[in-house]
Amino acid sequence: MFAFTLTLWTVTVHVFTAARAARTGQPHVIGSLTPIVAAPGDDVILPCHLEPFMNVEALTVEWSKPDLKPDPLDRLSRVEYVHLYRDRREVPDMKIQSYVKRTALFTDRLKHGNISLKILNVTVEDEGRYKCFIPKLNSPFKDSIVQLVVDSNSKETTTETTLHPRTLQPPEPKNDTNVTAGRSHLALLLVAVFCVVLVLGGGVGGYLFHKRKHHQQNLLKYDAASDKSQAI
Repeated sequence: MFAFTLTLWTVTVHVFTAARAARTGQPHVIGSLTPIVAAPGDDVILPCHLEPFMNVEALTVEWSKPDLKPDPLDRLSRVEYVHLYRDRREVPDMKIQSYVKRTALFTDRLKHGNISLKILNVTVEDEGRYKCFIPKLNSPFKDSIVQLVVDSNSKETTTETTLHPRTLQPPEPKNDTNVTAGRSHLALLLVAVFCVVLVLGGGVGGYLFHKRKHHQQNLLKYDAASDKSQAI
């Protein structure tokens, strides 16, 4: 029961967060919900984009590895980037050395909100979490995490799936009909979640009421038995 309630609460929070973003019209950065699997030597694409689509050519785009921390013994050390795009160009001076000449954005698609990152010739050391971040985006949803898994056993299938042409293409901009439909689906989902919460609450309430009633009946029986024994 507790696990189900916790799962339901998590889903509800995500739904209301998405609803808030849709209601306010604020853009939000979206990465891949599933890990990107590659084999050593593959070229991979870490998908990340904005919804609704907007032109980010003039904004700073940062790709980093959030699990990398600066050296605590070196006060002048800093966390470097996997890829940094600023002032409409790449900034290689602040790049992690192992990623030099191995990463690229699709700059011709930044106008559509596509900030996906391509990494050439991946290695086992590249595995981990990647953060795509637009620091000056006027929204509380400025970043997203993409997980990269480098597995030598995936060599037979990874290259084709990773470099599939559809991966390189940003989704088509949504028209008004699609936006309306999306909001309708969101509203239906909210209603469904609300109904589930009501059913769950009713079930728990009914169980507690039945348990309390049963307890009261036992007390009455006990009192009656006590009175009878005293009378004897």
